[in-house]
Amino acid sequence: MDSRTYNPRTVEEVFRDFKGRRAGLIKALTTDVEDFYNQCDPEKENLCLYGFPSEQWEVNLPAEEVPPELPEPVLGINFARDGMQEKDWLSLVAVHSDAWLLAIAFYFGARFGFDKADRKRLFNMINELPTIFEVVTGAAKKQVKEKSSVSNHSGSKSKSSSKQRASESQARQPKPLQSKEEDEELDDQDDDEHGETLCGACGEHYGTDEFWICCDICEKWFHGKCVKITPARAEHIKQYKCPSCSNKRARP
Repeated sequence: MDSRTYNPRTVEEVFRDFKGRRAGLIKALTTDVEDFYNQCDPEKENLCLYGFPSEQWEVNLPAEEVPPELPEPVLGINFARDGMQEKDWLSLVAVHSDAWLLAIAFYFGARFGFDKADRKRLFNMINELPTIFEVVTGAAKKQVKEKSSVSNHSGSKSKSSSKQRASESQARQPKPLQSKEEDEELDDQDDDEHGETLCGACGEHYGTDEFWICCDICEKWFHGKCVKITPARAEHIKQYKCPSCSNKRARP
């Protein structure tokens, strides 16, 4: 199915379309940032960054049809690339990408007759996710406390579950046996500490049943699956660098 002609008709379908496009755009601006940067050649014509429901992204010329079938992303992102610091340029593209995603979502809402309640529900679903700008700049995790439970770890900063972290702590320093109620309280406190953590690649919230790894450079957390790192591989990494930090170049 051509992602440009796909027409979601319910609130849930529009939100699914939004999440897919958002994931693709975040991928372009984080894990695939080197490729994205290289494709935005200032010597080329007006270029746009597209995100698709399939969670893929593309840098391309704008649609030739006037008016276009769907709202178009901002034009000419490539022209500003070399005139700004890279992080500022990526932040600018992220802001415009957020605006484009909202335009598409509410275009579908208007086209298929969403009423006030439907529009409000759609906005609330969208508003539960951090914006692309927040993910790219790290603003989405500013309220997250410093993860003291892993600050003294040597080597790779990885986490798989709250129970594993608790067992590691017990192995370093024996503690008296705890009751079931105390164990549950410990898990609740751990969930509160990490519940606001967001993946630097996909922007989704931390889950205790998933493997995560932290970049030793920018200190952002990532799903292992998003950066293609397994728990077994993490054990052999002394200093982990996320794709964005690995691809950073010295800017003039």
